[in-house]
Amino acid sequence: MTRNDPPRPRRRRRPLLTGAGVLVLLALIGYFAVQYNTTNGGGGAPHCTASARTSPRGVDMTPEQAGNAATIAAVGVAKGLPDRALTIALATAMQESGLRNLPHGDRDSLGLFQQRTSMGWGTEAQIMDPVYSAGKFYDHLVQVKGYADLPLTEAAQEVQRSGYPEAYAKHEPEAVVIAAAFAGDGELACGGPAPTAPGDPEKVRTELTRIFAKSRTHTAPAEPRRTQNAAGKVTEAEVTFVEKKDGGASAARGSKVMAGWAVANSRGTGVVRVSYGPASWVAGQARGEWQRLGPAGPQGKAGAPDPHRAEDGSVRIFVAQ
Repeated sequence: MTRNDPPRPRRRRRPLLTGAGVLVLLALIGYFAVQYNTTNGGGGAPHCTASARTSPRGVDMTPEQAGNAATIAAVGVAKGLPDRALTIALATAMQESGLRNLPHGDRDSLGLFQQRTSMGWGTEAQIMDPVYSAGKFYDHLVQVKGYADLPLTEAAQEVQRSGYPEAYAKHEPEAVVIAAAFAGDGELACGGPAPTAPGDPEKVRTELTRIFAKSRTHTAPAEPRRTQNAAGKVTEAEVTFVEKKDGGASAARGSKVMAGWAVANSRGTGVVRVSYGPASWVAGQARGEWQRLGPAGPQGKAGAPDPHRAEDGSVRIFVAQ
């Protein structure tokens, strides 16, 4: 395992400016605010923020970090594990790799959790697969008796055997927020320009199907459904996951984390819209925040029903083509 303290998702601090520097900065802010609001709904540079109703602060992440956090959360939910397990896994990955899938580390440590091939965690290729590495972490964690009731640093240490076990504790507050954003009472917002190149709907379908293969809580189409415009050109492909009737709370929790995964991984897959429950996320709009949909369309405004609206118990993911 790596013993370094890697960069962590956080809000950056900037030095104070005075005098002319402030005027220049304000002018630049005004210019770019106009540009961003004009071109992509205020999206600005790619970024993600996890928030939770129980926390006054959000957690900022890069798209890479958010995508990896989403996979860690999704694997835990697919295994039917509680939010506490997700929090422990996320805090561990934050300490070990800064939520980055590192191809290097201390000795032969690799990946999100800095697992070692020499210690039986798997092959290099397996460890570099976030779905596999997260699954192996959880498999070891559930073997720890009473892990959910242990202090986070003790539970993580039982799995990792780190030389600095106390280092995990400082990530717990942020890990709680991220876990809530994906699987609890929180939300994930991801801003930035909308994709301009065709995406990969098959990758979206394959990855989420692979993560939830054993949970059997959802059904998915055999292949993405493609939509054409009036000229006959394919403009987007849709991947829809539908909860099974007997899925209950587990299926509902799975739908939420699927929606969050699609948003977090939008830049790498070309996802332009995600609809789940009464809300929709659209790339490049509304500063990357989810928008509530009324019965007649966005924000309940009059007009035709939104054709992208998701039915209860479903997650609709739209990919640029």
